[in-house]
Amino acid sequence: MTADHATAEARDENERVSAAVRRPPRPFWLGLAGIAAVLGVHEAVSRLELLRPEFFPPVSVIAPALLELLPTAQLWEQILGTLQGWGVGLALAAVLAVPLGMLIGSFEAVRRMLRVIVEFMRPIPSVALFPAALLLLGITTGMKVSLVAFAAFWPILFQAIYGVQDVDPATKETARAYGLGPVARFWRIIVPSTSAYIATGLRISSAIALILTVTVELLTNLTGLGNAIGSARTAGQFPQMYALIALTGILGWLLNGTFERVEARLLHWHPSQREGT
Repeated sequence: MTADHATAEARDENERVSAAVRRPPRPFWLGLAGIAAVLGVHEAVSRLELLRPEFFPPVSVIAPALLELLPTAQLWEQILGTLQGWGVGLALAAVLAVPLGMLIGSFEAVRRMLRVIVEFMRPIPSVALFPAALLLLGITTGMKVSLVAFAAFWPILFQAIYGVQDVDPATKETARAYGLGPVARFWRIIVPSTSAYIATGLRISSAIALILTVTVELLTNLTGLGNAIGSARTAGQFPQMYALIALTGILGWLLNGTFERVEARLLHWHPSQREGT
């Protein structure tokens, strides 16, 4: 996923954050029906040999392969390796991007000074930096974390900038009129107003970080689901390969759902978290 795509996705999320009321949740069975339809199409395409079944096995073959993998210690070691690279890279990106984004959003001079650098670095795909990272850091966990952090950095940065810039000027003027100093205005107005944007940036970056983590593992022998997928492909174990791909998707879905629930709990007071009636 490129930075431009991430920025576009962030803008879509901003529309949701800016809305006063969230739409009521859709019935749960609609999601199950969609999953069942996709799995049914997959099964039919393979069984009818529209694609070669030896390379594109049906769901009825992939599911047992996944169930066989789940109890194995090796699989959980791979999952742990992926989560480690994902978590450390995302945390590093957040630690760097949040204060820098709030600084850029707060001061016009800083924004102008860094604009050219940001606009130059932002479109660079993280995968394009893989050869340089490999030369500088070698095939190490640090190399994986660095690439993940670079990819996850930009959505958080821009969300922090958007959040600061979206603070109502009248609110800041009112706080100033009541005698609140710069530090008090920052903690009582800017931070709460920006928190929903930062949460959105973290959720977007979570998906990007997982993509980069698995990609780096595919390209190297570093422990993780990407490495397991590549090994299964090399060995011709295609049901296991697709089972691991499905497991990666499930992991991403669980991480996104976790972020949504944490965001809803911590920001329950924010208008974007109010459910419609």
